[in-house]
Amino acid sequence: MIKNDSESYYSAAIKVAEMLAAYLAESQSGAMPVVKLKSIGAIRDELKIRELISEGGMDEWRLTEFLQKYLDNSMHMHHPNYIGHQVAVPHPAAALADMIHGLICNPMSIYEMGPSAAAIEKEMVNWMLEKVGWLESGAGLFTHGGSLANIHAMLAARADLDPESWTKGVQQDMVVLAPENTHYSIARAIGIIGLGQNAIIPIPTDQNEVVITEKLPRLIAKIRDDNKAIMAVIANACATSTGIYDPVDEMGDICHAYDCWFHVDSPHGASAILSTKYQHLLKGLEKADSLVWDAHKMMQTSSLSTGLLFRNKKHFYQTLAQKASYLIHDKENPGFDVLPYQIECTKSAIATKLFFVLAAIGENGMGEFITSLYDNSRHFARLINDRPGFICEIPVQSNIILFRYKPEKFDQLQLREKLIQSGAFYITSTEVKGIRYLRLVVMQTNTTAETIELLLDKITAIAGE
Repeated sequence: MIKNDSESYYSAAIKVAEMLAAYLAESQSGAMPVVKLKSIGAIRDELKIRELISEGGMDEWRLTEFLQKYLDNSMHMHHPNYIGHQVAVPHPAAALADMIHGLICNPMSIYEMGPSAAAIEKEMVNWMLEKVGWLESGAGLFTHGGSLANIHAMLAARADLDPESWTKGVQQDMVVLAPENTHYSIARAIGIIGLGQNAIIPIPTDQNEVVITEKLPRLIAKIRDDNKAIMAVIANACATSTGIYDPVDEMGDICHAYDCWFHVDSPHGASAILSTKYQHLLKGLEKADSLVWDAHKMMQTSSLSTGLLFRNKKHFYQTLAQKASYLIHDKENPGFDVLPYQIECTKSAIATKLFFVLAAIGENGMGEFITSLYDNSRHFARLINDRPGFICEIPVQSNIILFRYKPEKFDQLQLREKLIQSGAFYITSTEVKGIRYLRLVVMQTNTTAETIELLLDKITAIAGE
C-alpha cells in the first residue's frame, strides 16, 4: 500500500506523473471524447469508492487502476474541442505548484506557517497592483475564487459607507446598482452580508446588456431622492455571459462625481490588461475602488487563484475587525500576516500557481497568449457568421462567442444537449435579453479554425437528425 514515507511517495508520484503526462498528450491530440457523462452511481461503482474507503490498502496497482478510470470519467480540459466554461486550461507549471503544496501544506495566512508562499503572494499582489496602476496607493490579497472575493469587496464597500455596520449591523437602507447580467456571486454576496437580494437595483443596459452610462446619473439621483444609500456601483469587465465589457472609464467618472463606491467585477476580463492590443477594453480601470481578477480564468492557472485588489489600502486593512488571540497578537514578524485582513483563516499557497506559470512563460508570453485568444475568437465568429444557417449577431470583445443555429426551427438548448451527449464537443449556453444562444469560450490556442469548422459540421448534422 502507499505508505507514509519518502520512498513510497516517490514511487506513487512517479506513476501519477507518468499517467498524467499520457493524459495530457492524449487530451491535446483530441483522440478521445471531451467528456463521457455517465450517471454518478455508475462512476461511483467504477471507481470502487466505497470499497477503497472501507478497506484501504491502495497500492501502486490499485492506484493505477483507480486513476485511469478517474481520468477517463473526467472533463478533458486540454482537448481542443473543450470550448465550454471560463475555466483555465492549466499550464503544466501550475500543476507543479499544486503538487508541491499538496505535500508540504504550508497554510500561509500566518507568515510563520508559510514564509515562501507568503513572500510569493505579496509579490504577485504587487504585480497585479502595478498593472492596474495602484502599486503606491493600494493593497490586496489572493483568495479562493471570485465569489469569495466579491463578498469581501462588498464588505469593504459597506464598511466605507457605514463604518459601524460590522459591530452594530446595517443601520441604513443600502442598495447596490448592478447590470442585469452581473454574475450571480454579487447577488449572493449582497444576501450574505445582510442587505437582501432585493437591494440590487438594475442599471439600464442596451440590447447587448451593456450599461447605458447616460442613464446612470439619473438612477443615482432617484435612489438618493428615495432616501436610500448607495453602497456600490458594479461594472462587468467583462460580463460572464456575453464577454462584453461595460464602459468602465465613463462609469468610473460618474461614480467619482457622485461619490459612489465603484467595484469592477473582472475575474475573466481583467487579464486583457496584459495585452497591448486589447488593454484599451479596460480603460479607466484605475478609477475603481475594488476589483476582482482571477488567475484561473485567462492566465492558465489551475483553480482556484483570485486576486482581490483595493485602490486605497485603508479599505484592505479596515474591512474586517475580529480577534483571535492565538493567531493575531503582537510578535516579532519578519514577514506579513494576511489573516487579519481576509475572510478565510486557513489558506493554501494559491498565488504560487500563477507565479509558476509566469515564471515559465513570462508576462510577455502571457500577454501574447491572451492576445491570441481574443484574435482567434474574432476570427471564429466570422467563420460562424459565414456558415449558412448560423447567426453570430452579438459583438465579440473577448474570447466569448454567442451564436444560434436556425433559431426559428431548432431549440438551441436541445442542440447543445445532443452535442454534449455525443462527447465530440463541450460548449455552453446563455440567454441575452430573453434570447437563448449557444456559447463558446476559447481558452486555449489548441482550439483552431478547423476545430470550429468541425463544430459547425457536427451541429448541422445533429440538427439534420
